[in-house]
Amino acid sequence: MSDTAPPPKAYAFVLLPGFSPLGFSCALDALSLANHHPSGQVFYTWRLLSETGAPVQSYNGVRFDVDDGLVELGRHETLIVCAGENAGDGSTKKLLNWLRREVRKGMDYGALSSGTYTLALAGLIGGKQVTTHWEYKTALAEMLPDVIMQDTIFSVDGRVFTSAGGAASMDMMLHRVQADYGVEIATWVADQMVYTVPRAHSHGQRMSLQSRPEVRNSKLLMAMQIMENNLEDPLRPDEIAEVVKLSTRQLERLFAKYLTTSPKRYYLHLRLDKARNLLRQTDLSVTDVCVACGFRSLSHFSKSYRAAYGNPPGMEASDGKVLWSGKNP
Repeated sequence: MSDTAPPPKAYAFVLLPGFSPLGFSCALDALSLANHHPSGQVFYTWRLLSETGAPVQSYNGVRFDVDDGLVELGRHETLIVCAGENAGDGSTKKLLNWLRREVRKGMDYGALSSGTYTLALAGLIGGKQVTTHWEYKTALAEMLPDVIMQDTIFSVDGRVFTSAGGAASMDMMLHRVQADYGVEIATWVADQMVYTVPRAHSHGQRMSLQSRPEVRNSKLLMAMQIMENNLEDPLRPDEIAEVVKLSTRQLERLFAKYLTTSPKRYYLHLRLDKARNLLRQTDLSVTDVCVACGFRSLSHFSKSYRAAYGNPPGMEASDGKVLWSGKNP
């Protein structure tokens, strides 16, 4: 390494129980591979932390050793919270206080997957544009209205960066490598990963409606989007048909032809799917979930939910793991 090379940039990864090993590995390997660049320069260093300094078990059961507990960080380190299932349980008072103290030093900080929720509980992303894994987005948006949720693979807002996790962690870290050391280094790292087309932060997390092979009609696409945008206050089929300039019968024929269902059943599925996520991932009451998903009657909601999933919503709420909690430790 050249005598004039700047010191490597340092990262601290905080692993919460149940974190995603895929998202973590994709992020860490981007830094590790950069250090294998032919220039011989050491671009990055890192350390792994846990609340107690003990090994942490990821969601798939694999345990990861760490370097230390919640030690004091340098002001030039970059902090990343890695989470997955049960982020609420891992977001202890001790961890949140530590995060607040360290971030006051002025460092960059971010999160992978549901680690965004941990940052929110610590009060570190209020008013910020953030992202999280699409499966958790509904719950986080419902529980934390002061954050600006984006449906993108990663977000950057000032010192704060958040990722949907999974392979999106690789895109986010390649973005950071490019910002740190330029396009040539980032491209070399992407080539080492055999990642030929890194995605920009604006890239959506899931296949868009327009890209889905079963949907090839612009009127149908518009109707589906209207439904997705109005889950809490659903429209009647005739109201949707009027907006897309079709008759109700024509709209029904489109849904039958391309999706083998009716507009009413498709809309109900969207609302029940949102309800299931909220019941599994939050501590909202069944009544609150009923209202949030556009059901005017608790009995109708319960009957529809049981018909779709085999269990009443109350059982889902009591048996499911609470990912998001409205109670700040």
